[in-house]
Amino acid sequence: MNIHEYQAKGLMGKFGVAVPRGAVAYTAAEARQAAEALGGSVWAVKAQIHAGGRGKAGGVKLARSAAEVESAAGQLLGHRLVTHQTGPEGKEVSRVYVEAGCDIARELYLGMLVDRGVGRIVVMASTEGGMEIETVARDRPEKIIKVAIDPATGLMPYHARRIAYGLGLEGDQVPPAVRFISAMYRAFVELDASVVEINPLVVTTGGEVLALDAKMNFDDNALFRHKEVEEMRDESEEEPTELEAARHGLNYIKLDGNIGCMVNGAGLAMATMDIIKLYGGAPANFLDVGGGATRERVTTAFKLILSDPHVEGILVNIFGGIMRCDVIAEGVVAAAREISLGVPLVVRLEGTNVELGKKILRESGLPILSADNLADAAEKIVEAVKEAA
Repeated sequence: MNIHEYQAKGLMGKFGVAVPRGAVAYTAAEARQAAEALGGSVWAVKAQIHAGGRGKAGGVKLARSAAEVESAAGQLLGHRLVTHQTGPEGKEVSRVYVEAGCDIARELYLGMLVDRGVGRIVVMASTEGGMEIETVARDRPEKIIKVAIDPATGLMPYHARRIAYGLGLEGDQVPPAVRFISAMYRAFVELDASVVEINPLVVTTGGEVLALDAKMNFDDNALFRHKEVEEMRDESEEEPTELEAARHGLNYIKLDGNIGCMVNGAGLAMATMDIIKLYGGAPANFLDVGGGATRERVTTAFKLILSDPHVEGILVNIFGGIMRCDVIAEGVVAAAREISLGVPLVVRLEGTNVELGKKILRESGLPILSADNLADAAEKIVEAVKEAA
C-alpha cells in the first residue's frame, strides 16, 4: 500500500525524522490559509498523487506570497498531472501540500528497502539527491552506498555514521544525520514498511538535515497490525479493477497489453506473461487466482479480465496441485456463458482432475481452444488474437 507524501512525513515525524513544517489543503483558499499559518516568505505547493516525477511535470510550485500560494494551488487542484509514472492519462490532483521553504545547501538521497537477495533491510544512500535512484544506479553506480543491516542487531550508530560520512557530511552535520537515519530505520521496522525513500534529503545552510520529500510503501500483509496506516489508504489513487480484485481475494495488476491472463501461482503467472511476449503478444494483466480458488472466484476473475476494454483474447493457464482443474473449467464455462464471451479463449490445464476439466470444456459447447502445454497455449492465443483482429 502507498500513501501520500504528507502522510509519510507525518508518520516519520512521530519517530523523530526531521521534516519541514507543512499542511495539507483541499482548496486554493485552504492553501492560502495554510501558508499564512506557517509563516515565512517562501512556500512550496506540492501536488499529492501516488507517482514520482511531480517536480518535472509541474506538480511542485514555489510561491513567495500567500496570494501566489493560492494561485499555485488553484492551478493544480482538479487538474490531471502527467508524469513518467502515471502514464499519458495522468492522475487528478485532489489535494496539495503547502510546505515552509528552506535554504538548501546540498541535496542527497536516502532510502531503505527489504532486499530479499540478502534477507535483510538495506540502507541506500547517494550524494546524487534529486535524481531517480534507478538513473544513478545505471549511469553512476559508484555513487550509491549500500549498508545491509543484521536483523539481530538492528541499525547501530556506526552504521548511521558510515552512511553520513559516505554522503560527505562532516562536523556538526553528522550527529543530526545519525539521529535522522536511526529514526527512519525505527519507522521502517515498526510500521512494517517495504520501502522508505527520501529524495531529496537536504542539508540546509544552517546545517539541518531534513526530508524534503518522502515516500513510504507498506506490506499489505501487515496492515492488520497498523490500523492508523490502513486508514490512510486513498482508493482514488488505485486502479478500480485492482481494488475490486482485492475484495475477492485475487491478486490482479493491470498492464498495457491485449491478452488477458488467468493463472494460479505468481511464478507461473510471470512465466505465462513472459512466454506471451516471446510469441509476439502483450499481456493485459497479471492475475493469480491462488491455490484454493472456488468456482465463484474463478468466475469473478474472468469478469475482471473482460472488464478491461483492451482485452482481445484470454489465456487460462492452470497447473492443478491444490487447485483442481475441474473447478477452473466450471468457473470458465460459467463466466463465458454469463458474459457472452466475444474474444478468443485458450485454456491450458494440467494436474489434478485434468481429464475431467478438459471434458467439461469440450462438452460446454463453447468455442474454447485447448492447449497441450504452455508454449502451445501462448502460440495459439497470440495467433487467435491476430486472426480476430
